[in-house]
Amino acid sequence: MSTPYAGVGIVLVALVTLGLGAYGWRFSRTTSDFFVASRSVRPALNACAIGGEYLSAASFLGAAGLILAYGADMLWYPVGWTAGYVVLLVLVAAPLRRSGAYTLPDFAESRLESLVARRTSSLFVVAIGWIYLLPQFQGAGLALGVVVDADDRLGGLVVSTVVLVNVLLGGMRSITLVQAFQYWLKLTALLVPVMFLLAAWAGDGATSPATVTSGGMTGSEWSMPTGEGTQGLYTTYSLIAATFLGTMGLPHVVVRFYTNPDGRAARRTTVAVLALLGLFYVLPPVYAALGRLYAPDLVASGDSDSVVLELPGRMVDGVAGELLSALTAAGAFAAFLSTSSGLTIAVAGVLSQDLLSRGTMGRRLGGVRSFQLGAVVAVAVPLVASVGTDGVAVAQAVGLAFAFAASTFCPLIVLGIWWRRLTDAGAVAGMLVGGLLAGAAIVDSLLDVEHHGWTATLLAQPAAWTVPAAFVTMVVVSVLTPRRVPAHVATTMVRLHTPESLRLDRGRAVRRLVG
Repeated sequence: MSTPYAGVGIVLVALVTLGLGAYGWRFSRTTSDFFVASRSVRPALNACAIGGEYLSAASFLGAAGLILAYGADMLWYPVGWTAGYVVLLVLVAAPLRRSGAYTLPDFAESRLESLVARRTSSLFVVAIGWIYLLPQFQGAGLALGVVVDADDRLGGLVVSTVVLVNVLLGGMRSITLVQAFQYWLKLTALLVPVMFLLAAWAGDGATSPATVTSGGMTGSEWSMPTGEGTQGLYTTYSLIAATFLGTMGLPHVVVRFYTNPDGRAARRTTVAVLALLGLFYVLPPVYAALGRLYAPDLVASGDSDSVVLELPGRMVDGVAGELLSALTAAGAFAAFLSTSSGLTIAVAGVLSQDLLSRGTMGRRLGGVRSFQLGAVVAVAVPLVASVGTDGVAVAQAVGLAFAFAASTFCPLIVLGIWWRRLTDAGAVAGMLVGGLLAGAAIVDSLLDVEHHGWTATLLAQPAAWTVPAAFVTMVVVSVLTPRRVPAHVATTMVRLHTPESLRLDRGRAVRRLVG
């Protein structure tokens, strides 16, 4: 539904984003400010910022679209995206912060004492970032096309421009304030309209969504879209594996934990994130259910991702409906901006350190200029790709990025933190095996190659076999290369698993004894 108010809402979001970014620019002076906000972000603010960047186009538009089109089993997407933080809380959050790293390649290098492991990690960070940025730009084009009848390519260009301005001038410090604001904007943009929509539904006595037929699917088919038997069960468990384990491998999520002051703050941040995500993910299924009643044509036309944007105009008449549509459009653009910002920061950090800087282990940070150049490259490649790539639903595209992250960085992080016998040869081999297998499945999905039977099922949801393959490869190769265990692994493991307060108390005791 095209409405002039939507354009105003999008402009206001862009202006507020730039204004908050400008406020953060005042405090961005050092390279550490640009990379990790000088590790000074407190848990409450950091949790809001993580919620802001994590709730992407897939969450704001794609989750409702998938549930509308394919049914209740697609609830595993939001459930998995939230539950992934439970795994991250238990296994990863505090040790990762104690590693002292700036990026995932930093962690790989310090844990494995290997430049090869670092460079391999850098390649995969960039790949995941670009895979994840692609649906953000495509979703922005979709949203702008629906609400203001603009060309599909314009939305991605607007988002990339605003993101680049903030990242170039303020880095992580600016983006933190922006993303925290955008979480609450996105929550408001779904919560306020849904109250009006539920009131309209109650007032007209519409039929229950479970009995509606649309797009050739009956209500019973709507509740079991993944298929019956072994293939349907495999699809569900593979999706769970991708979303549960992929969260810890997303570079824009992991870099957030480096901004906490210490490991305890990282854990508190994760608990707060779980609450914020749980609150948000109650809403997309409501839009999907109402969409079965009021927008069933979106399923048949293949535009189910636009259900959140379309419903207010269809269910609420007059100016009120247009204003609600404008609010959802503003929330959608906040989703594109916040996630794109986090991804740009993560990819730019890696590009500046490993591809645009001559520094090695002694000089890790490439400086502000190389970071800014890295940000331009980080945005330009997926923006160009989004112009010539169609097709995969937003949430499905993000789901594939989760599968890729789960197949590469999840084994590296889990084994790197909890298994002292991991070697650089094992880590590199495992990442390559998992990345190549998952990458082949992603390319196959993007090319829309037609398959049947188990081949189609395994390629559509690859995590259930690519993640075990990566873990097994890392373990087997590490066992076969015991001489490559890092020389200082004992010291590294103590640093990862010793709380900062205990280390501080021990240091004070030593100073008293020496004195």
